[in-house]
Amino acid sequence: MTSDTFDDRVILITGAGSGIGRAMAIAFAKAGGRVVACDIDLANAEQTAAEIGDAALAVRADIADEASVAALVEAALGAYGRIDVLCNNAGIMDTMALPADIPIEQWERVLRVNLTGTFLVTHAVLPHMLGQGRGAIVNTASEAGIRGGAAGAAYTASKHGVVGLTKSVAWAYAKDGIRCNAILPGPTMTNIATGGSFDPTGAARLGPVLALGESLAQPEQMADAALFLASEAASFVNGAILPVDGGWSAA
Repeated sequence: MTSDTFDDRVILITGAGSGIGRAMAIAFAKAGGRVVACDIDLANAEQTAAEIGDAALAVRADIADEASVAALVEAALGAYGRIDVLCNNAGIMDTMALPADIPIEQWERVLRVNLTGTFLVTHAVLPHMLGQGRGAIVNTASEAGIRGGAAGAAYTASKHGVVGLTKSVAWAYAKDGIRCNAILPGPTMTNIATGGSFDPTGAARLGPVLALGESLAQPEQMADAALFLASEAASFVNGAILPVDGGWSAA
């Protein structure tokens, strides 16, 4: 992939303040793109943008809130006039609680951010991509999107939903020049699971499955996969659900 692959392209990335999202922002910028680094933590988004330099704009947005998403898209269009690539990367973890044990409020919050949030940003960006006659969407799903025992009930259901949404968008807009694919990260060195405690029953039950994927990937390895799916090298790749897990899903 040449360094000018994304020249004059605008890439909107949610969850760009840390982890995989930050790695994506830096990778797309290095490939010549102009990046809108979105995060619910503005300071983190600004840190990512500062690392990139003039080719980046930091925006705070809560993807679970429709008005916040609308303001995010407006800010991106106001700054750059277009959105060529959307990376729906923002998400939160659950506590690994099993279905009988998960609090309803946790279920609703995880689904709201991971699935509805991904939909809200996609829903807001699609009209602009349709107007351009082209666009690429890369969703960050998860290994939990194709397994039943890689996370708790809420996270698992949300990421299965992201997989389904990815396929639906790919099918709906294939003839409109818009592609939609998803990466399924395996265990990756990020901070998504920090700041909370795990349900002991769920963690004990899921532990043997999680141990199969104990080798941690670096966020940059996920970013490379996203870069490929958004690039012209993948121009005929649409609706793909790509595990990026070192072979964990092949076990």
